[in-house]
Formats: sequence, C-alpha cells, structure tokens
Amino acid sequence: MATEGEPTDLIKVLHLLVLSFSWGMQVWVSFIAGFALVWQVTLHTFGLVQSKLFPVYFYCLLGSNFVSLAVYAVYHPRELLDWHESVQMVLYFVALIMAGLNAQWFGPAATEVMFQMREVEKEHGLGNQIGLGSQKEAYAKLKEQDPKYRAYKSTFGCYHGLSNLCNLIGFICTTVNLIYTALHLSTI
Repeated sequence: MATEGEPTDLIKVLHLLVLSFSWGMQVWVSFIAGFALVWQVTLHTFGLVQSKLFPVYFYCLLGSNFVSLAVYAVYHPRELLDWHESVQMVLYFVALIMAGLNAQWFGPAATEVMFQMREVEKEHGLGNQIGLGSQKEAYAKLKEQDPKYRAYKSTFGCYHGLSNLCNLIGFICTTVNLIYTALHLSTI
C-alpha cells in the first residue's frame, strides 16, 4: 500500500511508460526514419514529410518530458534529493528545455527557411531527385551563383544544426534517465 509521498504502482508504470515512449520516439525519428526515408522519396517530399512530422514529434517530446519531470518532482522533493537524484532532476529539466526550444523556435524556423530554399530549387529544376548526392554539382553551382539561395542555405544550416544539437542533448538526457531508472526501479 502506498503511503503519502510514495508513488502508487499506477504512477510508477505511467512514469516508466512515458519515459520509454520518449526514448523510443527519439530513437526512431532521430536515427531510423529519416535515414530510411531519404533514400525512398524526392528531397522535396522528404522536406515536406519532415515539416509535418517534426512539430508533432517536438510537441510529443515536450509533453512527455513535462510529465516525466512533473512525476519525478512530485515524488522527489528538492529538500530530500541526493546528488544522483539532483542530476536526474536536472536531466529531466534539460530534456524539457531542449524539446521546448525545438518545438517553439528551431523547428519552425528551419522549416520556414527550408520552404524558401525549396522555391529557389524548383526554379532551377532541383529537388525532384531521390537521394542526397545525385545532383551535388547542380546544388553547389546554385549556391555559388545565387546569393539569396546561399543565404537561405546558411540560415537553414544554422537552424537545422541547432535543432539537431537540442535533439541530441535531449536524447542523451532521456537515455541517462532511462538507464538510471532501470537500475533503480524500486525508487521510481
């Protein structure tokens, strides 16, 4: 029987399911789906799929990271935390911030610039090939000749890089929390 301050079995299962959901979604979207898709569809279709998928992905991460942090914080009061639990709390918080940055800023900004690049590429007959390297020279030539495209490419690279960095940091935080939780199941 749960006492005050002790999570019920239902809360423990919810916490573990939400944490596992976050981790599994991050593995799939970050490391599997994109690599499989980029070799199956045109680059513009790939960008369109990502523009629809990523907002859902980032907000699902934001929600699940919030639930994980909230459940953990409720059952681990700040005054009673040892250093392991403090690190875990910080990791939950960092994962939440990273998902929030992607959901609110980096993801939408990268998507907006990607659509601007796409319009320039369409004007030059690019983007309808499957795979990444089939028209490298044509993209390099476009970047060299069109200052507007070069600026879009640079801005996109910045936002995309920041988004990837936030995603990777969030993934590492979730992975460490999942490992720690697995090693200390009785203290969830």
